[in-house]
Amino acid sequence: MASGFCENCLRLLREFTAHLRKVCREFEQKLRDFFRELCQCTCFGDTPERTTQELSLHLLCDAETQILDQGSLQALSRLATSENTDLQMTAALCYLHLSHHLKSPLPDAFMEPVMALLLSADLDVQKTILLSLVNLLVKNNVCKELVIEMGMLVPILELFQSGDGAAQCHSCACVTMLACSESNREAVMVDGIIPLLALAKSYDPQVQQNATWALLHLTQSDWSTRILCQAGAIPVLVLLLQSSDSVLQFYSCTALCNIAAVQEHHPKLLSIGGHFLLKSLLTLVSSSVRKNSTQACRCLQTLSKNVLIQEQLMELDCMLPLKALLKTSFPESAITLLSALSAHPPNNDVLVSEGLLDEIGQLLHRHRSSSVIITQSCKIIADLCSSCMGQQAVMESLCLSGLLQALVSPALSDETSLHVTSCLHHLMTWDPLKSNLLVTITSEQVARLVKLSGQTQNPQLSYNSAAIISKLETTGEMVQLLRPHYLNMLDYLLVFLKNKDVKFQQLGIVTIFNLKKDAEFSSLLADSELEVQLRKVHAQTEETRRLLLPVIQPPSPSSVNS
Repeated sequence: MASGFCENCLRLLREFTAHLRKVCREFEQKLRDFFRELCQCTCFGDTPERTTQELSLHLLCDAETQILDQGSLQALSRLATSENTDLQMTAALCYLHLSHHLKSPLPDAFMEPVMALLLSADLDVQKTILLSLVNLLVKNNVCKELVIEMGMLVPILELFQSGDGAAQCHSCACVTMLACSESNREAVMVDGIIPLLALAKSYDPQVQQNATWALLHLTQSDWSTRILCQAGAIPVLVLLLQSSDSVLQFYSCTALCNIAAVQEHHPKLLSIGGHFLLKSLLTLVSSSVRKNSTQACRCLQTLSKNVLIQEQLMELDCMLPLKALLKTSFPESAITLLSALSAHPPNNDVLVSEGLLDEIGQLLHRHRSSSVIITQSCKIIADLCSSCMGQQAVMESLCLSGLLQALVSPALSDETSLHVTSCLHHLMTWDPLKSNLLVTITSEQVARLVKLSGQTQNPQLSYNSAAIISKLETTGEMVQLLRPHYLNMLDYLLVFLKNKDVKFQQLGIVTIFNLKKDAEFSSLLADSELEVQLRKVHAQTEETRRLLLPVIQPPSPSSVNS
């Protein structure tokens, strides 16, 4: 954006700014020196504690909060250990100011006054120093292990029982930050779980949020997750899924997802009667809050690795909310869960009868460049077309045309193209689907298949594409689509015949046999390098057959009788 000033004005303004900063630094230094010298004078030996408060504020709360010397430490210690709560509050406010502006680690010695302030008899002082500690922990200005070693966890946990919402929130936030360190989790678990679970059931939404946030962090370790489950965390977290607070829903759902990742916890997850957990998660799938809906699907997907849970999900008519989610602008989580369900064959007839393939076909047409949607769609189509009912549903849907359109998407990666070509090749093993593809495929899609067939960096992608081409009829309109690419096809077929992998050689031979039905291809093949290589393969095959003949000859009758 233009400044509106000429170069000369800009230069003058920069010089003025630099000069002003220099003057301010000099004045600040003189002010520091003045107060330090004044403080050391014996005249102040018997001053009231309020004077000490004011001097400490001047010394500690400068613009950059960098005065962390011995004098400052002594002043803070005097204030923190004073019996005057006003002076204690002054020290707590100094730490709060430091916590907002400090840009470097706080020296370990400055943690001693923090401990004294946490033990204050004044709740406001405790809340203020707790908030300061939260800020310092968030910014990594203090060592988490040092907080535990100094015994600060005990007064922090005691504030869980204070009955004050702000104190409980700050203490929960402290515990959460301390639990982020693997080495601290054991200390937090010993005394912290039961109070945290109690606070998670608080009537104060902010307290609930902080407590659930702390519980979520404790589910990031297998060991602490096991202790949590033993302490009864699962029913509390499941109940929070029903909360009207979207933040609480997200925290509890994420914690349950972490718990569900360990299969040993599944019996406890399912022990809540009436399929309460699965019903709650399916309700959350329909949430208007995207991250909650996505997380609920993710949790269900993790749980669906358990076959029993899959069966229960199907009984609960999970298709209804999942199909609705497929129609939204963020269908990725739903289709990933449906892909997991379709991988279990007993579910397939229900998924087909519920019209899942119709939804998948429409989805492919709406999201032509989404790798997640295309990849998971390919998996679902391949799984569901294993039955006659599924094959018929594929033909009646937009799945085939959707896959062919995805094939020519410019944004498609090789990995996603591999899934598309694999699925198309799989579909062409059934004659009705093959016939459907033959009347649907376009010149652009044929060109794409030829290009991918000649792509040597990904052999499997090359093989899949060439395998589809090998099944295309060389009659009528299809020949007209293939003819412009004959020269390129000669190139990749030559590579196939030279490949040491027999499956590539065989595919090359099958393709040549099919294409020779067209006289134009036969004329290009005649006396070409490809034909020379074809004769070499034939000779090698004959030699291999000759060498194997005595090895595989059936035994004589006399040897059998003996």
